[in-house]
Amino acid sequence: MARPKSATHELKREAILDVAAQCFAQQSFPAASMNLIAAACGTSKARLYHYYESKEAILFDLLDRYTQRLLALIGEAEARAQRKNLSEREALGELVRAFLSEYENSATRHVALVSDTKFLGDTQRELILNRQRDVVAAFTRFLKRAYPNRVTPTKQTALTMMLFGMINWTFTWLRPGGPMSYAAFADEVVTVLERGLSA
Repeated sequence: MARPKSATHELKREAILDVAAQCFAQQSFPAASMNLIAAACGTSKARLYHYYESKEAILFDLLDRYTQRLLALIGEAEARAQRKNLSEREALGELVRAFLSEYENSATRHVALVSDTKFLGDTQRELILNRQRDVVAAFTRFLKRAYPNRVTPTKQTALTMMLFGMINWTFTWLRPGGPMSYAAFADEVVTVLERGLSA
């Protein structure tokens, strides 16, 4: 029977994922070798292989955990909206703010999600893509409930993708410590939705 992994082992894996995500974002996934990741972690390649059998295994674990986190955010936003008795539009605002807060704290993991999923094997890639589809479907659901007269079957895909277009690429331009915070930008997105979709 296999010995269970220790809490320390799990913490080490999380630390490796953080460093690897930075390497993938800075160097690109193809250019970030196991040697480079090990050096960035301050360890040997042999030690790195103790935790992950390959660079692809690192990428999958990173995206597996990150997409599970995004799905959890949806459930948390729904629970918060019920607990606080929010309107459907306020619930959508909660979701937008939750995602932008996560994007701020997980920028390099988000870069890997939008740029590196294609490097996974077929089965793993399909799992990650299905989770992304679940996230998109949830945003559509929130939008439809918030603006039922505007988010019709013919418009729902376009409006959902418009919202993702506003928030999904913030890592390319919205910098911590810059003139606008992620929280302030989230408020702007919510305002744009309210003024544009309630008309």
